[in-house]
Amino acid sequence: MRVIGIDPGLRNLGWGVIEMTGSRLSHVANGVIHSAGEDLALRLVALHAGLTAVIAAHAPEAAAVEQTFVNKDAVATLKLGQARGIALLAPAQAGLAVGEYAPNAVKKAVVGVGHADKTQVQHMVRHQLPGVVFEGPDAADALAIAICHAHHLQSARRANAAQLGRTAGAYSARRAGA
Repeated sequence: MRVIGIDPGLRNLGWGVIEMTGSRLSHVANGVIHSAGEDLALRLVALHAGLTAVIAAHAPEAAAVEQTFVNKDAVATLKLGQARGIALLAPAQAGLAVGEYAPNAVKKAVVGVGHADKTQVQHMVRHQLPGVVFEGPDAADALAIAICHAHHLQSARRANAAQLGRTAGAYSARRAGA
């Protein structure tokens, strides 16, 4: 399964695509979509067009986006929220289910510690995706988000398989007793 992770940003939106085969992860591509200028609407259009093109080029089957944290600058938080809206909209338009993860959840899934710094996250992304070269820190963060989502998808599959096994076992036991 191919997963895209998206690190929303108004000036720099990071993206990273990984392939998940069983429990094995491999790097497909990563990059940063830049928007420039002061016109917010045009910057959002650029982010949407760029992310839509990335999704079309790499054909992910699942997507994940980092949740926005609230900081002291309310205006900056609102603008980041608009970029995050684009990060949710583009995959949804492509028919993808979108997972959302808090920054600490991503760090915990990738590093094992919820308050890891960027250097630790990048080190563990390199460890899990050997040979990866980051197009920038935002792309590294996006790959971490994709890895986090891949781990959650794997856990959900295992839980579903276990549930199906219990259900089938209970059915077989009832049939044997009948």
